[in-house]
Amino acid sequence: MIRVLLTGITGQVGWELQRTLMTLGEVVPAGRKVSSAGLRMDLSQPDTIRYVIREVKPNLIINAAAYTAVDKAEAEPELAMAVNGTAPGVIAEEAKLLGAGVIHYSTDYVFNGNQSTPYTEQDEPDPQNIYGKTKLAGEKAIQAIGVPYLILRTSWVYGLRGKNFLLTMLKLAQERQELRVVDDQVGAPSWSRLIAESTAQILSQGTQDMTVFLNSNSGIYHLTATGQTSWYGFAKAIFENISNSSHHKLKNLVAIPSKEYITPAKRPAYSSLDTHKISNTFGLCLPSWQVNLELLLGAESSDNLQEMVISKPISFISYA
Repeated sequence: MIRVLLTGITGQVGWELQRTLMTLGEVVPAGRKVSSAGLRMDLSQPDTIRYVIREVKPNLIINAAAYTAVDKAEAEPELAMAVNGTAPGVIAEEAKLLGAGVIHYSTDYVFNGNQSTPYTEQDEPDPQNIYGKTKLAGEKAIQAIGVPYLILRTSWVYGLRGKNFLLTMLKLAQERQELRVVDDQVGAPSWSRLIAESTAQILSQGTQDMTVFLNSNSGIYHLTATGQTSWYGFAKAIFENISNSSHHKLKNLVAIPSKEYITPAKRPAYSSLDTHKISNTFGLCLPSWQVNLELLLGAESSDNLQEMVISKPISFISYA
């Protein structure tokens, strides 16, 4: 049994990880507010990072916290860099002092989107916005320390908590009869539960000696659902799966080009990630994004979805 320090406990992936990691050992949660373990870790404040890690003395640190407001990052580059770029390096430094390993989540937005085939881990990153640049800086900071690590790049994360495209669509469908959604940006919608459960499955293979396991497998891996679609295709699938709901007013879903929906941050036109490496290395069988979406929406009644949307107000620009 190992001791795991988990950050980002109120986020989409972090919330799911608290459940999926329970079988691995003791999970010690930490967040910007004081957690149930009495710990407060603010990734924009390195002193709090060092204090918590030295207090907990974990065998493994899983960093699920991040600055994820893609458009807002354009106006707050220093804060985004502190959280996404600098903090992972501080975590890695403290982990190395303890002989612990690090799991860190990154993003498809480290790529420029100019390809037409899924990006592999060997493809050269070239982020086009502040968010992507800060996430790439975090990857490099961890790698520079020389600590055992897994960097898991994911994409288009959604679930029934936090701020994401799924909840945005459900909320707007209650308010509008027509929605116009971008159809020329392509990626893989990935359920936060898939990411968390895949992480737990990987780590379960190293419970006899986590340090040796991470040393043997250290590297960057792409972890997303399989397949690809556009934001419009994602929205269309959402409404097809809740077609019997009486809670939305939506009548028309219109596909539009990116030039008709200008955002502060430039998005890659294509950011699908190749997942063969993680599947081959750890024996994962990753489902398609359609299957995951059907599982999530099929498990929730329309009343439950209505309650989730009402209780979690969200911003249309914070879906990525």
